Amino acid sequence: MENKSKMKAWICTKYGGPEVLQLKEVDKPIPKNNEVLIKIIATTVHIGDVRMRKFDVPRSQWLIAKIFLGIRGPRKAILGMELAGVVEAVGKYVTLYSKGNQIFASTFSGMIPSGGHAEYKCLPEDGALALKPANMTFEEAAAGAASGGITALFVLKKANVQSGQKVLIYGASGSVGTYAVQIAKSLGAEVTGVCSTTNLELVRSLGADKVIDYTKEDFWKSSETSYDVIFDAVDKISSSEGKKSLKKTGIYLNVNKDSDGAKIEDLIKEIKELIEAGSIKAVIDRRFPFEQIVEAYRYVETGRKKGHVVITVAKE
Repeated sequence: MENKSKMKAWICTKYGGPEVLQLKEVDKPIPKNNEVLIKIIATTVHIGDVRMRKFDVPRSQWLIAKIFLGIRGPRKAILGMELAGVVEAVGKYVTLYSKGNQIFASTFSGMIPSGGHAEYKCLPEDGALALKPANMTFEEAAAGAASGGITALFVLKKANVQSGQKVLIYGASGSVGTYAVQIAKSLGAEVTGVCSTTNLELVRSLGADKVIDYTKEDFWKSSETSYDVIFDAVDKISSSEGKKSLKKTGIYLNVNKDSDGAKIEDLIKEIKELIEAGSIKAVIDRRFPFEQIVEAYRYVETGRKKGHVVITVAKE
């Protein structure tokens, strides 16, 4: 049956600057038997969306990335890695969700995360989605819990962080770092956050016991050389520098190298529990209306965002 219902979505058909994005009317998706149709209330502009739009990949990976992501433009024309919204319809075999459920989700259910920058999105019921935490708004739930929060949780789990250990988070004010600080604290660690001057108070407010301004001090040159875990949450320092302040038995972690293999579908439930227990919260820097998503991209590309940039798609 032809789908005559339409929705608005931001379309990216070629690589380039924010101006390549176009707001268009496209077919509204129809849920398959195992899928839920979500009316999106809020989404985000993630640094990952920026990189996919620009085709920002290392030269050594250029060929395989072109094949995987798309030759002339993104294979998935609607970007958007995270969202929160309301279930509008369900496929006939869906049992976990019903119409009216409030959910938050990552669009990593497929090989290429996509689809959040639209009014509607279909996701498999056993994908990376869960009921929205009751103590979060839709905007807060969209703000990285299902991506940055999951990444931080997965990577820190590799280190088996214990109460009393010393943990350093480099890039503590970013989308992954803000969650990493809170998760490490919830595990009982003594947390040091590294960020810029303007973000010191933010990182302290998230529970960091100490903060280091990287514009004034290299943490590996300080007198502190006994961290149990060092987590580079922004992939900005070399492993040789990062490891200088580790204990002999310490563990060095990198957000890109150590996040592969995360089982998002399982971890999203753990993140929800941490949120509802009050252990972690979302950090929202700025909010933009759906129609101003190009301006949101431009702001994210300045590299100055704190936490997350949220896009309001519809009224709650």
